Amino acid sequence: MTNEQAFISVIVPVYNGGHYLERCLDALLASSYSSYEVIVVDDASTDDSADIARRKGVTLLEMQKQTGQSAGRNAAAEHARGRILFFVDADVVVKPDTISRVAADFAANPDITALFGSYDDEPAEKNFLSQYKNLQHHFVHQQGNREASTFWTGCGAVRREVFQSLGGLNRDWRCVEDIEFGYRLRRAGHRILLDKELQVKHLKRWTLRSWLRADIFCRAVPWSKLIIENRALVKDLNLQTSDRISAALLGLSIALLFLSILKPQLLFIIPFLLAGIVILNRKFYGFFLRKRGPIFTALVWVI
Repeated sequence: MTNEQAFISVIVPVYNGGHYLERCLDALLASSYSSYEVIVVDDASTDDSADIARRKGVTLLEMQKQTGQSAGRNAAAEHARGRILFFVDADVVVKPDTISRVAADFAANPDITALFGSYDDEPAEKNFLSQYKNLQHHFVHQQGNREASTFWTGCGAVRREVFQSLGGLNRDWRCVEDIEFGYRLRRAGHRILLDKELQVKHLKRWTLRSWLRADIFCRAVPWSKLIIENRALVKDLNLQTSDRISAALLGLSIALLFLSILKPQLLFIIPFLLAGIVILNRKFYGFFLRKRGPIFTALVWVI
């Protein structure tokens, strides 16, 4: 490591996220790291997001029309002065040493091109879905391989030169553009590091509507397509072999449930299949049991 600090450009895209953005920026501006800039990309918000960015004194890019987070991040990369681009979501709160840790990771691993972290295990919102979604994310990333095969823009950094040479984020892969970018990085021969200690707090309040929209309608179809196109790379995070077997057992259970209308004795097979799912995911359920107790874990199992 050298004594010279790498200059880091922190990029925060926002659309009508003023209720979170102020806390996000306050945390970034309280960083113990000194050599960085913060760029907020306002995607034609109709709330006070742009005013908050101005008031905080950070660099503000205002899109003339709503173009999506990918276009915003790409635009910010063009204006960035740092050799390292650090993407942070507007509903995320970093720790005082987060940017320092990003810089240290790149300095200690000069052969990596990108890195990302995870949400912490203490979500800001206390309702069930917010706790479940954020703790699920935390668990999955904590179980992931250090040598990652994907990328995450919620709290992820990449060398600017490589980011731009690959054309940045692809707007055609809405909702999974960071995952697709990670696959492109790997296909191009670059290394991606998952730093499990690089943890940030997620402020988002999940509701049934936002959960269905994000996981079912927004991510499921494009992510399935990505998996098919990148089978050789898909070995990480929540796409381990055990996860695939669990999905197959669940699908078989649902099929048998419908078939039991014609042949009721098939119902006796379903408990064994469900037990198999629990056994395969015992670490997952054990994590929730330790963190939130038996009632919460039972609700997670139902989901």
